[in-house]
Amino acid sequence: MESSEQDPTRALERGLGAYVRAVATAVGVPAEGTTIEISDTATAYLALSRPWPGRPRHDVMLLWSEKRGWTVAVETAPDEDPVVIARWAGDELVPPPREVTRFVDDAASGRHAEPKSPPPSGVTRQVLARQLGEYVPDRT
Repeated sequence: MESSEQDPTRALERGLGAYVRAVATAVGVPAEGTTIEISDTATAYLALSRPWPGRPRHDVMLLWSEKRGWTVAVETAPDEDPVVIARWAGDELVPPPREVTRFVDDAASGRHAEPKSPPPSGVTRQVLARQLGEYVPDRT
């Protein structure tokens, strides 16, 4: 049995890293503009380097959480919580990168749907690792 299959946290980390790289490529974020973290909640951060309408002097980021899915937010001050611009309206936690790109483009142009409901809760880390594992180039 592969060691990542024995260690769900390692499989989740590999899968999330690969997925975030695929999304970063799709939205035009260089690798150094991304981070992932696996702790009590798996999260990802992508620094959107493009100019953002109405926010020319603020850092805009694309965030992912295993509890909420994708969010576009803007940092206003280091000691304040980011201001959410848009939340992913889909019902999947791991949408294809092209759909995330469309979500970012829609948010930048002011067209974004409000989420009808939060992404599915109760997705185990093993299921999430399997979904994210589809983005790992060599899973052997």
